[in-house]
Amino acid sequence: MPTQSPRKRTIASRIVRRIIMALYRWKGWKIDGHLPDLPKFVIAGAPHTSNWDFVFFIGATAEEGIEPNFMGKHTLFKGIMRRFMFDMGGIPIDRTKRANYVDQVAEVFAKRDKLALVIAAEGSRTTDGSWKSGFYHIARAANVPIVPAWVCNERMVLGFGPPIWPKGSLGETLLEIAHFMRSKLPDYERFKVLEAQAERLVREGGE
Repeated sequence: MPTQSPRKRTIASRIVRRIIMALYRWKGWKIDGHLPDLPKFVIAGAPHTSNWDFVFFIGATAEEGIEPNFMGKHTLFKGIMRRFMFDMGGIPIDRTKRANYVDQVAEVFAKRDKLALVIAAEGSRTTDGSWKSGFYHIARAANVPIVPAWVCNERMVLGFGPPIWPKGSLGETLLEIAHFMRSKLPDYERFKVLEAQAERLVREGGE
């Protein structure tokens, strides 16, 4: 029985990917560590300080042989943008649905054989270093590990840590991630804040 050939990517998405890879290589970024040889995982990246972060993550994951996915508002996946957004790895999230976004993403994980979801764990560039909890709840709901990823703009290095399976609480999981992040950038203030946040959550025994 003949198999259906995969749909070709849109011209726009192919051009954008080529531009991203050219910029990544031109900047001369290096990779520290490797992504795990696993079919599904959540990449929790920090710090998120620049719009260039997206370029660096696309480039680094491509060198690792991974095409990352990201979450986006469902309204961006309409009209002429629909195919482009899917081709770039987008996963539409409808926050107007009764099911919350964690359940929506967990359902996508369940349906796919491979999925590497990139999440900016701090949530925004203006954070003090505290992390949101979405990455943790998604990993638990999808039963996949979390891969911590860090960026050092000064040294132009993007690093990946070992996969960390979510513990029974956010605090315990966050503390393990914080220890890894601080082992790479011990004097970085945002990661000190992250560690303090994790320690507080562990003491309080809450989320």
